[in-house]
Amino acid sequence: MKLPGRIWALGVALTVLPVAAVSGCASTAPPPPPPEVRNGRPDRGAELIAQYGCGSCHTIPGVSRADGLVGPPLTRFGARSYIAGQLPNNADNLRRWITDPQAVEPGTAMPKLGVSAIDAQDIAAYLYTLD
Repeated sequence: MKLPGRIWALGVALTVLPVAAVSGCASTAPPPPPPEVRNGRPDRGAELIAQYGCGSCHTIPGVSRADGLVGPPLTRFGARSYIAGQLPNNADNLRRWITDPQAVEPGTAMPKLGVSAIDAQDIAAYLYTLD
């Protein structure tokens, strides 16, 4: 049976539209991994994480007594896409978050601990080893 042109076109559109919608959703690529902190010292960063008491709130692999449950675990931090659920995970944003989380997200539970810029760089360097 031959269908009029408009009805045939409508049938094709209704058949193709769901396929196009599904394939459009599937093509979203994950963001690239965060860049390394080239100037930081990961070994010092692990020590600083312990000194600043980060482990009282976070679980952090490789850091003694870092088994806190208040903040999110920092396991596989280097593979994450975002910091605090809103900042793209890169070295500059991570240093900014570590030194003054309240400036990034006012009211966040993460306190400003007085972390210096160089200490934040080393802490970031350590966290990026956790992938």
